[in-house]
Formats: sequence, structure tokens, C-alpha cells
Amino acid sequence: MMHKRISFPKSEGVCSRQAHAGFPKEAIFEREAGRSGFFGPATHFHHTHAPTGWVEWEGDLRPRLFDFNEVERSSQASPWDVEVLLHNQNCQVRVWQLKENMVNLVRNADGDELLFVHQGSGELFSDYGHLSFSEGDYVMIPRSTNWRIEVNQPLFVLMIQNSDASYSLPDKGVVGQHAVFDPAVLETPSINGKFKAQYSEKKTQVEVKRHNQVSTITYPFNPLDAVGWHGDLAVVKLNWRDIRPLMSHRYHLPPSAHTTFVGQGFVVCTFVPRPIESDPDALKVPFYHNNDDYDEVLFYHAGDFFSRDNIEAGMVTFHPAGFTHGPHPKAFAAGRAHQKTFTDEVAVMIDTRHALSFTKAATSVENETTFIVGWIQNSERLSDEISNVKKRH
Repeated sequence: MMHKRISFPKSEGVCSRQAHAGFPKEAIFEREAGRSGFFGPATHFHHTHAPTGWVEWEGDLRPRLFDFNEVERSSQASPWDVEVLLHNQNCQVRVWQLKENMVNLVRNADGDELLFVHQGSGELFSDYGHLSFSEGDYVMIPRSTNWRIEVNQPLFVLMIQNSDASYSLPDKGVVGQHAVFDPAVLETPSINGKFKAQYSEKKTQVEVKRHNQVSTITYPFNPLDAVGWHGDLAVVKLNWRDIRPLMSHRYHLPPSAHTTFVGQGFVVCTFVPRPIESDPDALKVPFYHNNDDYDEVLFYHAGDFFSRDNIEAGMVTFHPAGFTHGPHPKAFAAGRAHQKTFTDEVAVMIDTRHALSFTKAATSVENETTFIVGWIQNSERLSDEISNVKKRH
């Protein structure tokens, strides 16, 4: 049977004609209730109070703040020694700090691995050859690839496993394949001098992860001995500085416009510096919304996180499906006043179709007090700040 959603666009009461712009004076707080992660049907409500203006919270369905800087700091030679922090049937999220060269090769037989280099630099050696990488790089490693890393500067890496599936690039639709980033900027490994220099007949071990269990395969030689390859499957690298975000000076684009990689049941988006909307009627901060089908994780990499307060690089916010969220009150008031014309933040967002679970390693670095209390305190000041903005405008 064909699946067709109930759809009947209409309006009721006092509302704007365009989402995220031209709010009625009676209610400046817009809230989007949407399905399918900004791709499905949606309704925009206009409220007289901030949708996040709560003052108490009970139960597990709440926003969370994790400080991944506080996760185990000792250098771990293998990524499989690192504890999973967030996970569901489609993905696993870890952070890995590596200070010395890896001793063994590793292979992930559970899915593709996406590395985001938060700090440091190094050399990746894999079945496909040699690839240098540094801060701000994404490195996508296909499932069951043999690889290891030599460290140039101590590494802090965000790892996102696409369990039992392949990463792909998003469909860019009417804006064309060269929008956001041209596939020509993607880099692949080379069979170069550095790669050939590591050929050897020395005994080499490969740590293979399958069903989250590790097996070790021993070779009497280094299996990274390819002399060449051809095909359309390979390790690829992309730096956030090569991303040219979609923009509109009259309309605040949804997070889905910033999708960088598509996984099985989740997407990875990248927020990079861009001009802030300049049209007087346009919303200038992320809109309040219920992302009712997706959990949302945001890893903060660098810059001034203009929609959040008391957030530092290396921290992670989590907003579960079914929970209304949006800019912190202080950021909302600043957006109304158009205090900034440019945002310099860099952040990685993971939106998952199925609910995420947290391990003890994650909850041990949760910062509940700063996030919850800070939000409440800002909410109590919001009405005064908005009143002042209205007077000035």
C-alpha cells in the first residue's frame, strides 16, 4: 500500500506568511514542529513566550551537555581500546586521543569509520596508500580497510562509525553537484615514497573489530604492500575549510542544508563560518523546533558558538527527539538586536533517526549543572532583554 502523509497546508490565527521571517508583532517566538528531519511536513507556531522557557525538569527526556575534553586522557594506541560514548543500531561515537605512533594495523569490519580531527596532525597509512591529515580534516575510511597512524602532533579525534553501511554524499538537488563543496576537493591516498618506505618483511599484526569484538591477525610481513589500485572505493579526506555553505540573506536555512555525509539512519552536518542573515525580517539564529524524528548531537570544534552560552571547544550538546530546543535565550536576544553580522563557529552535528544511548563513559563527563541551570537563568532574563530590543526597534 502506498504511504501518503496527511497534508493540508493552511493557517490559523495570527502568523507569518513565510517560515523564519516576518514574525507577527504579537508573538516573536516561532517554533517549528517538523517530521523527517526538516524534509517532511511541518507547522510553524507563533508563541508569546519562549518555547524553551522552562524552569524545572524531571525525567530523562532533557537536553544534555557532555565535556569530551574530560574523557580518558591517556594515549591509546588502538581506536578499539577507546570506549563508545553514544550509540544506536546505526552508529557509534567515540573520541580518541593519540600521542604516539600506532604499533599495529587496525580494521573495522563493523562499518565505515569517519574521523574528524579536532586537534593535531599525522600520517595515515592504509591499503590505499599514504595520506597526510591535520586539524579540521574529515577522513572517511571504508569498512574493512587496514590502516594505522603516525603522529606528528598529539591527536584528538572524533570517531563516527557508520555501522554495517557505507557513507555517501548528500543529494544537492537543484543547487547542483558543485555546491557546498566540489567533489574535486576530496583527497585520496597516494602510493608515494612515504608509503613505499614502510614496505617490510617484519611481522605485523592487524586488530580486526567485528560485532564489537577484536580479533588479531598476524602476518609475517606488512600487508600494506599495494603497488597500485584503481576503482571508485577509497579513503577520502575533506577539510571544513573547503566547505562553502549555502546561504540566504533573507531566510535562515535549516540544519539539513549543511549536510556533509549521509550514513545509514543518520547524517553528519558541518557548521562553518558564514554571514548572518541581513534582511530585517529574517531570523538570525537557529529557530526553535521539535525535531520529532531525530536525536541531535553537536560537537563544538572552534570559534564563537553564537547560539549557545557557556560552551567551549570539545564539548557536546544533545537534544533528544520530542524535545523543543533552539538558541539559548541570550543568543536569541542578540539575534533580535542583530549584534553580529558574521558567525565564526565550526561544529559537527550528528542527527540520528533512532534514539541514542549513553554509556557510563559519557555520563561520567556530563555537565548537568552548567547546562540546565545556565539555561534557566538566561530564560529568566530573556523577557527583559527582548523588551529592550523592542524599544530600540
